[in-house]
Amino acid sequence: MMNIPKCMSTQHPDNVSTPPYAEDGVLKGEGEVREAVDVYGLGCDEQMWDSEGKDVDRLVVSKLLSGYPDFFSKHRLGSDRFLTMRVPNPSIERGMSKMLLESLESIPSAWDVAKEFYGNIDTPPIFEIILPFTTSAEELNRLYYYYTKYVVGKGDMPLYGDYKVSDWVGEVNPRTIGVIPLIEDLDHMIVADEIVEEFLKDKDFAFQRVFLARSDPALNYGVISAELMIRIALQKLQKLQTRIDTPLYPIIGAGSSPFRGNLKPINLERAFREYPSAHTFTVQSAFKYDYDPKIVQAGITKIRDHIASEPISIDEKRALRIIEKYSTEYRRCLRSLTPVLSKMIGLIPRRRERKLHIGLFGYSRSLEPDEEGEEAIRLPRAIEFCAILYSLGIPPELLGLAAMDSEDLDYVKEVYPSFEEDLADSLKFASKKSISRHMGKEYVALASRFSQDIDRVHEGLTAATWGSLDTLPHSYISRYVVEAARLRKFLG
Repeated sequence: MMNIPKCMSTQHPDNVSTPPYAEDGVLKGEGEVREAVDVYGLGCDEQMWDSEGKDVDRLVVSKLLSGYPDFFSKHRLGSDRFLTMRVPNPSIERGMSKMLLESLESIPSAWDVAKEFYGNIDTPPIFEIILPFTTSAEELNRLYYYYTKYVVGKGDMPLYGDYKVSDWVGEVNPRTIGVIPLIEDLDHMIVADEIVEEFLKDKDFAFQRVFLARSDPALNYGVISAELMIRIALQKLQKLQTRIDTPLYPIIGAGSSPFRGNLKPINLERAFREYPSAHTFTVQSAFKYDYDPKIVQAGITKIRDHIASEPISIDEKRALRIIEKYSTEYRRCLRSLTPVLSKMIGLIPRRRERKLHIGLFGYSRSLEPDEEGEEAIRLPRAIEFCAILYSLGIPPELLGLAAMDSEDLDYVKEVYPSFEEDLADSLKFASKKSISRHMGKEYVALASRFSQDIDRVHEGLTAATWGSLDTLPHSYISRYVVEAARLRKFLG
C-alpha cells in the first residue's frame, strides 16, 4: 500500500528565528538542501521543493543522496521520505514558464541518481508535481501529457537509423507522474471536485492528492471566507470520493498566524477540528524555527498520527452569501489601509531568497476594481501583508468583521468552531489606538467584544513602529518589527 505523506514541510518565509545555515537570516541554495534533511530528521515525511518564484537547485536529489548517504540509506527517498516539486503555472506566470520545463526534465535525472545510490528502484525519488493556481483540468492535463509525451516520449525518438535517444542516454523514467492541483481562488475552490473528476476520467491512478490553499484565499477574500470556502471544497471532495474508485487525499496549506490558518506545533487539535478530512498538513517555516525543536518534533508526530475523518457539513448557498457580504467589507477595509500598507512595504525582513512575482490577481497581489469603479490596488504577499498589519497593531483577522450580523456569526461559529479562539489569538496583538485611527470605532468595539487580553509589550512595539515611520531609518523600524514578531512566534 502506498505511503501517502501527512506532514509536508514547505519553504514559506513566515519565520522570525532562522536556522544556523541561513545567510544573514536568509535561507537559500545549499541552506534549503540542509533544511530538507533536518526536517526529514524531525519526522516530516515530505519536503516541498519550490521552483515557483525563486532560483531552485534541480540537483537536489543528487545533493541529498551524496551529501547525507547514511540518513537516506535508512530513510529511502520516494517511499519513506518524499520530495515534491511545486512548479510555475504557465497559464499565469508567463515569465517563469520555462522553469516548469526545466523542473520536469530534472525528474528522470533524479531517477538515475537514485538508481545508482540504491541499486534498484521501487518508487521514483520524485513522482508528483504541485501546480499552483489551478483553474481547470486542462491545465493539469497539459502538465501531465507534456511529461509523458515530450519528457518520457523523447526516449523513443530516433537519432539516426534505428538508434534512439534512449539507446544513447538510457531509459527515461519514471514513465508517468502525478499532478497535484493547488487551488487558491473562490471560483475554483468551490468546484474543486469538478476539476479533479475531469482530470481523473481517463487515468488509472492509485490515488489523487488535492492541495487547498489557505493564505491567498484569506488575503483575497478575508479569513472567514477562506475558512468557509475550504469547507465547501472538502465536503465536495468527500462526496466525489464516494462516486469514484480513486481515493482522494486533501492537503491543507496553513501557516502559523491565525489569518493564514493558525497551524502551530502547540495547537494542532485546532487544525484537526477545523479540517477533519484533510490527510496532509503543511509545516511552514515559523512552525519549524520559532519553537523549541522538541516541541516541533512532537507536533510533527501528532500530524503523522492523525487519522482523517468526515468533513464538517456546510450549507454551500448560505456560506456563499456570507462570503459575498463579508468579503465586500473586507475589501473596503483593505482600500482604507492602502496608504498604511504602502509605507511599510519593504520594511519586513526577508527570510527566503525570492524573485519578484508578476502575474494575475492572486499571486501578483492585486485587488481588483470594485463595482463602483475604484482602481485596482496592489497588495503585498500574504506573509508580508500579515507582518505589516500585526506590526501596526491591526490584526488582519479583524478586517471585514463589521459586515457580520448576529445570525451570520452564529452560523460561522457553527461551521468554524475555532472562530472565536482564532480571533482572540490575533487580538492579543492589537492596538486599539491604531484600530480607532485607521478603521473606526465600530472595529474598536468588535476588538473589545472578542478579546480583552492585549500584550502590552507588543502594543509598545507597535507604538514605536508608528512613531518611527516618518522619522527614523528603516533599520530601526525593522528591529521593532522583528521584536514584535518574536512575541507572536511568527513573522506574518
